[in-house]
Amino acid sequence: MSNALQCDLARLVARVEREDGPRAAADPYRQRFHLMPPVGWMNDPNGLCRCGEWYHVFYQYGPFDPTGGVKHWGHYRSRDLLRWEKLPPLLYPDQPWNIHGVYSGSALVENGTMYLYYTGNVKFAGDYDYITAGRGHNVALAVTHDGVTVDSNELLLENKDYPENLTCHVRDPKVWAQDGKYYMVLGARTKEDRGELLVYESEDKRRWQHVNTLTTPDLFGYMWECPDLFCLDGQWFLVCSPQGVRRQGNRYQNIYSCGFFPLYGDFRSDYTLGAYQELDCGFDFYAPQTFLDGSRRLMIGWMGMPDADYTNPTVAYGWQHCMTVPCELRRNGARLLRWPAAEIDALRGTRIAPEQAQVFDLECITSEKGRLVIRGAAVIEWEKQRLSLTLMRGGAGRTVRYADVDALAALRIIADVSSLEIFINGGEQIMTTRYYPDPSSCGVQIDGAAAEIWTMGALQI
Repeated sequence: MSNALQCDLARLVARVEREDGPRAAADPYRQRFHLMPPVGWMNDPNGLCRCGEWYHVFYQYGPFDPTGGVKHWGHYRSRDLLRWEKLPPLLYPDQPWNIHGVYSGSALVENGTMYLYYTGNVKFAGDYDYITAGRGHNVALAVTHDGVTVDSNELLLENKDYPENLTCHVRDPKVWAQDGKYYMVLGARTKEDRGELLVYESEDKRRWQHVNTLTTPDLFGYMWECPDLFCLDGQWFLVCSPQGVRRQGNRYQNIYSCGFFPLYGDFRSDYTLGAYQELDCGFDFYAPQTFLDGSRRLMIGWMGMPDADYTNPTVAYGWQHCMTVPCELRRNGARLLRWPAAEIDALRGTRIAPEQAQVFDLECITSEKGRLVIRGAAVIEWEKQRLSLTLMRGGAGRTVRYADVDALAALRIIADVSSLEIFINGGEQIMTTRYYPDPSSCGVQIDGAAAEIWTMGALQI
């Protein structure tokens, strides 16, 4: 199914990828084992799923502008999470209900068919604040049987279909099947600037009824983006990205947070949200999404941060941002642990000496006090119950972030050309950041830890 606008956009995207791709590929900060846009801009992961033999990663893609631009759904697929095929965008801003961007959403897989729910963005011309008026955030559904071509694309819900007390900001549908029905959660912002999640129910995947609203008794941010609601080992968790949460000590250090609430009771009726916990306390982690892969639940996040006051020098080469490595979620009581998926271990090569490390996977057992210096640019220090990440150079405006821990026992650091993912105590806390050391620099200085370091191979794309 296509129209004239989609055909024109497809030709334009192919042209810009062909013409600007070599410049992006020549960037010395291009990553080796993280998914990136071929050109332009990348943000939220969308429609993550496994359908048949294929894993699918869609993402917010602005091919014409490395600082944003109108959003498409870019597309990668893989059979093993290691060898990836880049496909043309699956969804284009080519319908009246998504003309200013195909915004974030999720995938429901049934009988080999992918039902892709997304937010269609429309900005009306006029003197609007685009919060209380002037914006359409529409829930739409695209269906594909092969993951490559769209068979149908239809509008399901508009702003007039949401509860009356909301602003125009209602977006990011996450849909799943349960108990013979279908459920959807949507992030929302009320007219009183309170963040909440709407719960919808359907029997046919197309007609939806609002059945509940999830929020906290006290105000906790003005908007809850990118919701995800799932059960893991008998415990329900609500993942979201709250905007407008003020910093409290070493909590909520970024402009926007990202974390989870344990949910008790029934999300469709009586429920209680437990204490909110952040998923990451580094500089660059936002809008993650999970999906089931057999018995395990995998998560991929956007390695970026909207509206941050730091930058990425890759813009000079015509591209920006990447995804995290896929991680498996595990439950520890009311906590979520995040750990690199087993497939990432297959990228490990030979063990190397610390002074040789540049792109690497490091595991270490820590002493009570210690310090790591990575490529002369990033410093990780810990003592007693606090760990810090300081970017001395190459931070592009990033300075320092902190993690409070009960007791530091172990670290795993996955370092790509221009990123660090630091897993603390088996994934109890994580610090994710982009960084930009001298491209020729290498070496890890280690004090207060016994470490093993492996080289890392590249994804095949």
